[in-house]
Amino acid sequence: MAPQGKIKAVFFDFMGTCVDWHSSAVQAIPPSVSQSDASKIAIEWHQQYFYENSQLSAKGLPPEDIDITLARALSAVLDRNPEHKTYFDDKVKKNMVEKWHSQVAWPDVQKAVRRLREDHGLDVLVHGNGTPRLQMDLCRSSELSFSMLFSSLLLGFYKPDPRSYKKALELVKLDSDEVVMVAAHAYDLRGAQKCGMKTIYIHRWTDDTDEDMNKVMTEFDAFLENMDGLPETIMKMSEGV
Repeated sequence: MAPQGKIKAVFFDFMGTCVDWHSSAVQAIPPSVSQSDASKIAIEWHQQYFYENSQLSAKGLPPEDIDITLARALSAVLDRNPEHKTYFDDKVKKNMVEKWHSQVAWPDVQKAVRRLREDHGLDVLVHGNGTPRLQMDLCRSSELSFSMLFSSLLLGFYKPDPRSYKKALELVKLDSDEVVMVAAHAYDLRGAQKCGMKTIYIHRWTDDTDEDMNKVMTEFDAFLENMDGLPETIMKMSEGV
């Protein structure tokens, strides 16, 4: 069916928003490291990855293969955690990076994506930092299906660079007010917001651990604790309710 309201498509961030990167990262950390420390290392690694992306973008450099970025970020984190560094040999580190290519979907995602596409006729697309190879692997491991996969490597820019959102909109031939950006990252939604897109924040305990959630709750068009009510929220936006 064709979409009936103003909204024609939904752009989903992938890692963190749709899939659980944290569990995959923690499972790859040697058992010699306690679960609590493993979780802290995983979260610090994730944050360092975002920092590495921002540094590349600030220098005007093009996006690089995410595996390279993750490996560099992991080395930086281990240098700051010398008490654990001895447990991470080259084989372990390689396996940890590879684990990012195998993540399961959060339990609320599959149904929400399917309903948006099948019940409401919306195009559902991934718009995330990373590579086509990573996103294809994540679709396989998560069993999620999207109309299109847009990665930073494909678009040529990291989010939240406005050129990333504008390029994706240009490729699908839609205006910014016809698309909703769904993400568990405030920086991402701020970028989409500046481009005129509608924005919905999905709260995941694994992400935005350094953000003030009281501020984030009021910053975007909607704030949801999960995707259970996502289709209804987007339909209200589409109908101007």
